[in-house]
Amino acid sequence: MKTVLITGFEPFEGERVNSSWEVVSHLHGHQVGGAKVIAKQLPCVFGDSLTALYAAVDELQPEIVIAIGQANGRPDITVERVAINVDDARIPDNAGQQPIDVPIIVNGPAACFSMLPIKAMVQGMREAGIPASVSQTAGTFVCNHVMYGLLHYLAQHHSKTRGGCMHLPYLPEQAVNHPGSASMPVQTMVQALEIALSIALIVRQDIRREGGATQ
Repeated sequence: MKTVLITGFEPFEGERVNSSWEVVSHLHGHQVGGAKVIAKQLPCVFGDSLTALYAAVDELQPEIVIAIGQANGRPDITVERVAINVDDARIPDNAGQQPIDVPIIVNGPAACFSMLPIKAMVQGMREAGIPASVSQTAGTFVCNHVMYGLLHYLAQHHSKTRGGCMHLPYLPEQAVNHPGSASMPVQTMVQALEIALSIALIVRQDIRREGGATQ
């Protein structure tokens, strides 16, 4: 049976939970699209997060890897298009590190694009009534660090494995402490990930439809 690896992060920036792990953990051990889903929690730490991710990829040899992060303030589920080769942390990570203008991979390419059918995944979630969109930036914190590191590693060592990244909004229990912030129930986001994974497993050539941004 095929295996899909999905990762979420531990809480950071004073939060008691991280929506990415709360959602991802619901899918651990389930079958989606004929594949077994394995969920792994990553530390919200530069460097250590990639060490843990690479070990999981080497062990599982998955068909697909999707790194899931929490995007504070985003109103919908976003599928990332590109990761850039820079760490530029607005806040320290959970180990107190705050790299500024540091390359993730020295002499690596400036950017790595998702290997997943990002627009087809967005369309599938929208057709199910779940707010979703393509994101043009994974930021410059640990999520981008993981996405770039993952895509670079797969290209170098696991050419048959496809990878990418998605971001989830706050859970309602988090948003209540951030007045005005958007949120989404855990079961809605679990359904969204099931749809996204199912599409990623069968679609190799992404659809052509608008998904860009003016800003």
